[in-house]
Amino acid sequence: MVSRRTLLAGAAVAAEATLTNPAPAQVAVAAVNIGSRRELLVDDHLIEKLTQARQVLHSPVPHEIALDHNVPWEGNTCTYHTVFRDGDRYRMYYRGSHFDESANKSGHAQVVGYAESADGIHWTRPELGLFEFEGSRKNNIVWVGPNAEHNFAPFRDLNPGARAEARYKAVGSGKGGLFAFQSPDGIHWSPLRPEPIITNGAFDSLNLAFWDTERRLYVDYHRKGRNGVRSIMTCTSPDFERWTEPEFLEFPGAPTEHLYTNAIQRYHRAPQLLIGFPKRYTPVRNPTMHSGEGVSDAVFMTSRDGRHFHRWTEAFVRPGLQPSRWVNRNNLPAWGMVETASDLTGAPPELSCYTTEGYYRGPSCRLRRHALRLDGFVSVQGSFAGGEVQTKPLLFQGENLHFNYSTSGAGSLRVEVQDAAGRALPGLSLQDSPEIFGDELDGKIILKQPLAPLQGKPIRLRIALRDADLYALRFG
Repeated sequence: MVSRRTLLAGAAVAAEATLTNPAPAQVAVAAVNIGSRRELLVDDHLIEKLTQARQVLHSPVPHEIALDHNVPWEGNTCTYHTVFRDGDRYRMYYRGSHFDESANKSGHAQVVGYAESADGIHWTRPELGLFEFEGSRKNNIVWVGPNAEHNFAPFRDLNPGARAEARYKAVGSGKGGLFAFQSPDGIHWSPLRPEPIITNGAFDSLNLAFWDTERRLYVDYHRKGRNGVRSIMTCTSPDFERWTEPEFLEFPGAPTEHLYTNAIQRYHRAPQLLIGFPKRYTPVRNPTMHSGEGVSDAVFMTSRDGRHFHRWTEAFVRPGLQPSRWVNRNNLPAWGMVETASDLTGAPPELSCYTTEGYYRGPSCRLRRHALRLDGFVSVQGSFAGGEVQTKPLLFQGENLHFNYSTSGAGSLRVEVQDAAGRALPGLSLQDSPEIFGDELDGKIILKQPLAPLQGKPIRLRIALRDADLYALRFG
């Protein structure tokens, strides 16, 4: 297996590599059975060797303000947003709160707000009339105490056995631990039971739970300190009430850092993969001399078992040029990443994520939308001078090879199909490959020989990249 150090090797290592045909690999390497699944190149799951190529973490592009928390029951410390698509609408939940910096104290009592959207871009607050705030029910509040108003985190329960009155569930902290809630419609909420469901944890964060479609269990991810540093625990449940003893997540090869939140979810286009976007907190930095120390950014991590995560040390979202984002507790990612339309004419849908800005600053903070290409978290990238990636032996199902890739106008990819020992198959060598160029999310790769006869047999892919990025692949 390629080590993290090898995968992220810099120019000094790359300069020593050559673009000659790789030496035959050891046949004994176990084949990875990917069937017809889409596989993202975010880790070393498929990668055997990189030659003058590297894995690159990409950052989403900031777009418009999704929601300005400028109504009386919200304010400048609104946070812990949850976003998900639910049929023909997008739902958002968040904490409504305010901090009076001049008086150095909290303003009104915390509430849980709700917003919705038809496109994930333009958001509105429906007037629900459920709870009174300062003598009026003209608001979008869906929950007010006695528990969970600090960090209420709902989800649509995808468990086919979920009861009608609990099609939506949520967790939130209160005295004694993490409490569970249920709703038939995502608007009207009630406690699932009076006692907390999980008690081993700190819970003063955006704790979350969801139905894991791969493991067929409910899973939880919540905060607890570990050796003086904020970290993440996980546990599972068959029924959302009885939970296993929580265990800490492990981050092999990554430094010890404060992870304020986790934002873990299944990636909908490749559900075998868990993705997470923790807010990384650096407590000793205070460039604005704010009364609360610390700066934050968002990082990216992935897992295939739910407990061991490959965490990138480079930031996924930097604070950037806005001074307010360099203030304590900004840049917190919402839990949830959704598909939205691109604002580029003719372009396909993209991924949208959301982060906070303006926290503690002025009368209100804001939630900003960011956009990224589908599957576009990490790519294997070759410079204009050229580079290569060779996969481990693969077992597949399908007749065609598909790539999510991007090249420059002068760039290209070429593909060689090899046997398990790394020898090019007849008619499928690099020299036989047509030059592939363009920008496709699921581009069909035309080869000179059919792939169907190779189904069930271990093969390797050798892919040459010239000013090109490869994000994902699948057989179909």
